[in-house]
Amino acid sequence: MSTTLLHRTAIASTATLGLLALILTGCSPQSSPTKASDTPVSGGTLTYASGDAEPTCLDPHVGGNYPQALVGSQYLESLVSKDDKGEIIPWLAEKWKVSDDGLTWDFTLRDGVTFTDGTPLDATAIQANIKHLQDPKTGSSTGYLALAKVADTKVVSDNDIQLILSSPDSSLLDSLSQPWVAIESAKALQRSQEENCAAPVGTGPFVVTAWKKQDSITLTRNKDYTSPPADAGHTGPAYLDTIVWRFIPDSASRYAALQAGEVDVIDNAQPDTIVAAKKTTQLKELNAPRPGASNRIELNSGQAPFDDVKVREAFIRAADVNPGIQSLFFGTAKRSYSALSSIEKLGYSEPDLFTVDPAKANQLLDAAGWTAKDSDGYRTKDGKRLTVQFPVSTNQSIPAEQSLFEQIQATTKKVGFDVQLKQMDLSSWYGALGQNQYDAVSAPYTKVGPDVLRILFHSDGITPAPSGYFANHAQVNIPKLDELLTKASQVSDADERADLYKQAQKLVLEGYYILPLYDQQNHYLLRSNVVGLRALPSVSTPVFYDAWLNK
Repeated sequence: MSTTLLHRTAIASTATLGLLALILTGCSPQSSPTKASDTPVSGGTLTYASGDAEPTCLDPHVGGNYPQALVGSQYLESLVSKDDKGEIIPWLAEKWKVSDDGLTWDFTLRDGVTFTDGTPLDATAIQANIKHLQDPKTGSSTGYLALAKVADTKVVSDNDIQLILSSPDSSLLDSLSQPWVAIESAKALQRSQEENCAAPVGTGPFVVTAWKKQDSITLTRNKDYTSPPADAGHTGPAYLDTIVWRFIPDSASRYAALQAGEVDVIDNAQPDTIVAAKKTTQLKELNAPRPGASNRIELNSGQAPFDDVKVREAFIRAADVNPGIQSLFFGTAKRSYSALSSIEKLGYSEPDLFTVDPAKANQLLDAAGWTAKDSDGYRTKDGKRLTVQFPVSTNQSIPAEQSLFEQIQATTKKVGFDVQLKQMDLSSWYGALGQNQYDAVSAPYTKVGPDVLRILFHSDGITPAPSGYFANHAQVNIPKLDELLTKASQVSDADERADLYKQAQKLVLEGYYILPLYDQQNHYLLRSNVVGLRALPSVSTPVFYDAWLNK
């Protein structure tokens, strides 16, 4: 099988299409509106304010969380990307082909691309990046899991690299489109991890020039930039001179700074502010749900009380989710009944499994032996209270979501669950998960494509990656499910693959391992003079290459 990628002529033609797309109003979540008479202007400083946790390392190879992807998308680039239709398109790779047995992938790199330290993008650099991601000393999680089937690499020529797999991987191109496997300078990777974390070196349109911890990162235009993805709106360097990437954890302060013009773009916007912004002419919204998994509560089936399917179902039947979504999210989020994001074409839903039914919940708990109640009204069994430890990451859950958890706490209490919500910073939250000190958790996980199901629900996912992080928080361990997910990751036939993923999702949903909530939210608010901002179609991070300030 062979796929030939678009090259320079395609980029030139898509530049025209990209500029026309910017004329459209906010009907697309991937672009922001402008006027037909507007002409891009070079120069200026844009200030971005993030509510996500400040990364401890700016190299997304290390760990691999979404805050790293947010900022890393400005200075690092991947081998391939995706367009707005979800199709794989060229980026640093010019073309590729896969062998008939699915075990050998040949990638041809774009010619003449250099890293911002002056070293060339070549096959040796790709080989060094894969080695870096797979080295346990790097402490990779997301990237490590994405490349789990890459057994070896072979440099064929300066511009040709061969990836040799241990078994076929139908999601390899999806994985390679992610920022967590973006390509960095091989020379820079030879530095200490501390140096590389402070200022990774990529081929992107911006360069990390300063990092003031607990305040901001300064990104400066790469004047020699030549490698936009095939769906970019123009060629050559970015329009903006500088991006100041600030960290403002408090949502109210972040929105106030946007209103005052102190910042130009914010993320993690609260639902009420999104509604308010739509009523003004000074602000606009970019809505870009993340791919991969839905936002969900995972029930830890590896220990009591959720090792009993009756207790898991009872919790889910007692949790009244919809009123909270309606009252707290003001129409900015839609209830999900799937393990996958709504933008994943192979997502499967079973709404009837999540019908609120307190009477049935009580029957299930009685059948599970939780028949007694203590003086506070909580169910007990053998003198032990029906307690659910629920750590909440304040860096990843916006206030509206935290309020939703409180409503779930209240509705499940009515049938006897003692849900103990514990707010934690990101580091403490990771620690609680690593030490198995949780019974329920909402853990966002972004991976392009339905293969995220394998990361989240295959029993291999109970074993931590080198970073110490593991993704199967529901601790699902079903041999039949493992078989389905493994086979789905290997087959190339689209219909067979879709059927396998459907069967896998049915096992997860019907086993009551998760309580789906809604898509992982990515709502960006920006001032009306910010033009050309779009969300990267692969993982929905904002990209500022085409953005400019209309003074």
